[in-house]
Amino acid sequence: MTVRVIFVAPAIGPGLRQARFAREGSVDGGDPLDAAGVRAARAVAPGLPAAAHRFVSPSARCRRTAEELGLSDAVDEPALRGCATGRWSGRTLDEVAAEEPRAVLEWLADPAAAPHGGESVRQLCARVGAWLDGTAAALGGRVLVVAEPDVVRAAAVHALGVPDLAFRRLDVPPLAGVELTGRADRWNLRLGGPGTGSAG
Repeated sequence: MTVRVIFVAPAIGPGLRQARFAREGSVDGGDPLDAAGVRAARAVAPGLPAAAHRFVSPSARCRRTAEELGLSDAVDEPALRGCATGRWSGRTLDEVAAEEPRAVLEWLADPAAAPHGGESVRQLCARVGAWLDGTAAALGGRVLVVAEPDVVRAAAVHALGVPDLAFRRLDVPPLAGVELTGRADRWNLRLGGPGTGSAG
């Protein structure tokens, strides 16, 4: 069964501007959108295609983005939560780098590393890949997902079948869209804006 999964990254907010790790264990992530993010999401909403299935990463910025995109009925999907960053949660990358420079270098260089005590990039990629090949592939049709940038990157790594070292080479700007078409273990990736694909 073929499925089209369209991932949309959240609109801009304070946490994204500051490169702040989301607060672990908190569905609000302490990270709502700012006024510019709300305006940007509303501006791209008309370009989104219709979808029978809608999901959202369980964070304030993703939920608010979904609402501003007209996807208020999107279902929170725990499997698509952002990467758990342990003791670094709620802090900025600059703050952590100043206090734990070697740990940050290890984390940036090794996808299997989790010096913060949370989840590694490898574990994140495996979790998101399992959701794609399981839940998403079983749905069929078109699926819209508003997801944290690291989740979008993990989905792209899985779809392309590239080593997880490529994760850090992928940039996902606010409201960027990535479309995956295929089925379990066989995905094609299409880059584009949130309106990726035809409406209907």
